[in-house]
Amino acid sequence: MSADDQLLIAASLKGDTAAFGILVRRHQDRLYNTVYRLLDNAEDAQDVVQEAFLHAYQSLDSFKGDSLFFTWLYRIAVNTAISLKRKRRAVLSIDRSRNGEAGVDPHDPSEAVRPEHALEQQEQEQRIQRALDRLSPEHRAVLIMKDMEGQKYELMAEILQVPIGTIRSRLHRARLELRELLEQDGA
Repeated sequence: MSADDQLLIAASLKGDTAAFGILVRRHQDRLYNTVYRLLDNAEDAQDVVQEAFLHAYQSLDSFKGDSLFFTWLYRIAVNTAISLKRKRRAVLSIDRSRNGEAGVDPHDPSEAVRPEHALEQQEQEQRIQRALDRLSPEHRAVLIMKDMEGQKYELMAEILQVPIGTIRSRLHRARLELRELLEQDGA
């Protein structure tokens, strides 16, 4: 754990809420990006991140320091996001609206040679997002953590609290399922 985080945690445990505020500001953007990828909804991602920080604050005395503070916080947020996704999956229809939100990264002007390129890229990203939305929360989580964020298997296993073999198996199945969904969608 970074010495700076350690000092802030110690100060927070002594009642210094400003110290915890610094931890929040330090880690909230990175955490939000991960949760947003899992949920594909900005408001839900904000709620989950806020809930994760609240849970972390209330449970700070149980943080042992065996891992990085961010790893511990990441685990809380990912598990909260997966739980929300499971709850929502039961009540959402398959043809839910995407509210016009494409979730597209900023366009690279160097690729602007072909005017249709941006549209093609946006359509491809929407197909991928639709396919990701159809994966189980467990498969979606490992795919995002490994293929989009480049997390190591060991960290993924620690965060999801499953053996590395389970991570590898879920990732393999998730990739196969995603490929199959994309092929069905004509991508």
